[in-house]
Amino acid sequence: MKMRFDTAFAAIRSFTIAIFASSVLPTAVLAESAMQPHTAEYRVKISIVGGRLSTEVKSTDSGYTATHVVSATGMSRILASGSISDTAEFDIAADGFRPVRLVSDDEISSDKIRAEIDFDWSSGEARGILNDEEYTAAIPDLAYDRISIQYQLMHDLRNGVTSGEYILFEFDELKTISVSNIGTRKVKVPAGEYNAVGIQHQTANSKRVTTLWCVEELGYLPVIIEQHRKGKLRLRATLERYTPTTS
Repeated sequence: MKMRFDTAFAAIRSFTIAIFASSVLPTAVLAESAMQPHTAEYRVKISIVGGRLSTEVKSTDSGYTATHVVSATGMSRILASGSISDTAEFDIAADGFRPVRLVSDDEISSDKIRAEIDFDWSSGEARGILNDEEYTAAIPDLAYDRISIQYQLMHDLRNGVTSGEYILFEFDELKTISVSNIGTRKVKVPAGEYNAVGIQHQTANSKRVTTLWCVEELGYLPVIIEQHRKGKLRLRATLERYTPTTS
């Protein structure tokens, strides 16, 4: 049962590392960077495992700070205590957002990742501490971490970019992800009823497909996240609460 929760957590977190714009996207449309600071709460369900994803975005002098926290709910807390917390700092750049720092603390999954990573764009390196060891990795231009990635996607959607090839920076690898627009539909979640645009993404050679239903009036925040593997639904997350804030 512990392994089942680890699998569920991996699926929950996968939505937060959805995609980010690579150099193949047109920079001419990336002029509107403003994002509404907010908090959001998601209900997550996979098989018998229940969880919650809480997110918060705050503005800074040069950009934003975003924190995502995943935790078990209900009987699932018997299987796994603690939480997984990721906090990313990212600045506003000419082409959207640019990561500055990522702090991760995973108390639940089998990997137990703890990291403090700084992005040095002048040298093209990500440096810091990963599981109590010094960490250095080369990063390509426009590489984004697992959190700032989601807000780059929202930024792109606000500027009319809905498809393309994207790159994802993880601690141990870079991933290329294909993104497509699958149309619009009306969706109903605990937070309300909305007209949403569907964005679907898949990593090369992966059987996992993730779909985000994003709402324009919420700054293209995803209100439904679904993940399928081999055509079967593995995870569904729905927005319960969205609250705009002033900071």
